[in-house]
Amino acid sequence: MTTVIVRPSSLLSNIQIEKLDNLNLFKFNDKLQTRMEELLSRRKTDLLTTEEAIELEEIGELDRIFTHINAMLVAQK
Repeated sequence: MTTVIVRPSSLLSNIQIEKLDNLNLFKFNDKLQTRMEELLSRRKTDLLTTEEAIELEEIGELDRIFTHINAMLVAQK
């Protein structure tokens, strides 16, 4: 059995900060957002390769982390 290590930190260069009202929120840049949408579309049609499935897991994990952080920032307002 092969163990695959998912490293969302490898995608940090694709993150930007967007000012919304008085908050600075984390979001994906256009390139990463488009890539995530492409991978989700390929998954819906069962066309993901093993490597793409790993990439989508990495992006998804980073998305969950930033969604949580952004929610905490909004809650502090």
